[in-house]
Parts: sequence; structure tokens; C-alpha cells
Amino acid sequence: MLLTIDVGNTQTTLGLFDGEDVAEHWRISTDPRRTADELAVLLQGLMGNHTAVREAAVEGLAICSSVPAVLHELREVTRRYYGDVPAVIVEPGVKTGVHVLMDNPKEVGADRIVNALAANHLYGGPCIVVDFGTATTFDAVNARGDYVGGAIAPGIEISVEALGVRGAQLRKIELARPRNVIGKNTVEGMQSGILYGFAGQVDGLVERMARELAKDPDDVQVIATGGLAPLVLGEATTIDVHEPWLTLIGLRLVYERNRPTAAG
Repeated sequence: MLLTIDVGNTQTTLGLFDGEDVAEHWRISTDPRRTADELAVLLQGLMGNHTAVREAAVEGLAICSSVPAVLHELREVTRRYYGDVPAVIVEPGVKTGVHVLMDNPKEVGADRIVNALAANHLYGGPCIVVDFGTATTFDAVNARGDYVGGAIAPGIEISVEALGVRGAQLRKIELARPRNVIGKNTVEGMQSGILYGFAGQVDGLVERMARELAKDPDDVQVIATGGLAPLVLGEATTIDVHEPWLTLIGLRLVYERNRPTAAG
């Protein structure tokens, strides 16, 4: 089995692949203070709680990270605890097959390149990936599968937190759908502004990007991913498909392209 690890700023997503299928998956909080030993215990505990996973050996590792401190510790995990297991860490020099058409390709996060690879593999280009994480990112892939650029907006959770901190009479709220668009109290008003405001943001940005990406904007597939995607799916009219494990699928594809013989 292949263990894939996507370290985001807020959450880390793990997936265990049996061939092309996700056999098991987990989400944990991203904590830069965790040591390699703590991470190893956490990984082994998660996998050890599932009989099917426990009986199958991890035969490969694929990792991408937006948090350098965590990536450093994960390198140590692969060395100390999975030393005989082939490992791929997505970083400069690793083959992804994605041509990055940016002013400075090294600026683009590894997870965004991996998402572009997976989206093109699953749905073809042109396409747009909307990833609902700490930030909401929009990534454009042309018909040839090239990464051509994107947009970055504040994420849903950090926007809610900012309102609670900076608003004198506002507070943190549950991210849930309100009874009506026109809120009847402060909580519902904030929920409405967040939910429908972000849905409108998604639709507006996607429509503008699609017009730049293709002669016929209707040819552009829009794929949503990320932990907060389900909150907006029912309200953003431009999203065509929800693929919750898009980054993990991309990591599997990167691993297959590089086919290591020993841990990095």
C-alpha cells in the first residue's frame, strides 16, 4: 500500500492507497511543534486501529507540505521509521509532468501543482481547481495540462476568525447554513455573509478565469476540493465536481512517475 501525506497550514490529510483506490483516510491538525517521534506514533496509531490496514504493509510514501517545519520532521520519520520504504517528497527536482507557466515557478506550492496534475489526469483540461483550505486557492490548467496560474483568497475559517476578533459586537460562529439569506440575528447574518459571500466569490472568480482560460468558458471543468468544500458546494453554481481526495490522488501519480527504490 502507498501512504500519501498532504500537510496543509491547518490540517494534514493522509490517505492509504490500495492500487488506485483510497482504502482509508484521515484528517489531523497540523502542528509544527510535533517531533518526528510524535508523528510516527500518530501515524502508527491511526493505521493500527484498522484491521485491513494493520495487516497490509506500507510499501511506499508520497509527501507534500506547505509547512517547512513539519516537512523537516517528516523527512526524519521516513528515515527512522520507514527507512526501507521508497519515499517521494514533492519538491524541486521531482518529476510531476506539469509545466508551470509562472513568472517564478518555484513560488507555486507543491500541493497546487499536485492538484493540477490530478485534475488534468481525472478530468482533462482546461480546468480550474478550487481548493477550500486555510486559503481558498483557484488554479487554472490549460488544455495541454500546463499550470497557467491562479488566484488566492482568504479562507473561510480565517475570515470567520477575523470577524470575531476585529468586530466589537461580533463573535466566532458555527460554519452552518442559516435559515435565510436575510439573517434575523447577528449569528445568522454572519453565517449568511460567509456562506453566500464565499459562494459568490467562487462563482465570480471562476467565471472570470474561465473566460481567460478557454475560447468557450463552458469547456472548462471546475473541480472543488479541500476540507471546507462541502460547505459551499450547494451554493456555488460554477462547481462541476467535488473530489475530496484530489491532492492525495495527485501524490499517488507523482509517486508512480518517480518510482523510487529507496527512501529519500
